[in-house]
Amino acid sequence: MQLYFSPLACSMATRIALYEADADAAYIEVDPKTKLTLDGVDYRKVHPLGLVPALRTEDGELVTENAAVLQYLVRRFPEAKLGPTEGLPYARLQQWLCFIGTELHKGTFAPLLDRSAPEAVKTYTLEKSRSRLAYLNDHLANREYLLDRFTVADAYLVTVLNWTLAVPIALKDWPALDAYVGRLRSRPSVAKALRQEQQLYAAELARHRA
Repeated sequence: MQLYFSPLACSMATRIALYEADADAAYIEVDPKTKLTLDGVDYRKVHPLGLVPALRTEDGELVTENAAVLQYLVRRFPEAKLGPTEGLPYARLQQWLCFIGTELHKGTFAPLLDRSAPEAVKTYTLEKSRSRLAYLNDHLANREYLLDRFTVADAYLVTVLNWTLAVPIALKDWPALDAYVGRLRSRPSVAKALRQEQQLYAAELARHRA
């Protein structure tokens, strides 16, 4: 199994899930600017859009799109209990993966992290984000995880909320979210992934400066 990733990108959610499952995987870094792997391979020959994550299964199949990759791991490693697979609990998992992917990842953070986005777009995005963050804050006010236990949705959410370090969203304004991120960052799988990817991100920046 191979995970194509970029440091601190949404692909970190898959790394967290793989650590939770204690899965054997190779991690292949993709430079988000050049779309090259560290050994010089054009990643667009693997995935034409050049987006991460992409997961190469043991059978040689390529799975792309974050929510699909995470759900594949839920079923591939049932003993890790990375998420429900049936009934209403499964629908709830889908609900949160969709919310994180659309309302937070693409709807909120993508415009704010885009250096070419006009300031008016960023102002509008910040205002619109408040209802999304309030909704999430209310849901987490009296619970530890998005569902009844840690799932791949939490791996995705903590990855996305980590991006508040780079945008003008203050987690302290959302106490339940702030507490949630604090708890999740101390979880062994999350702490390990953050530590490793922060180091890789620093090396990426150094390469770009050079």
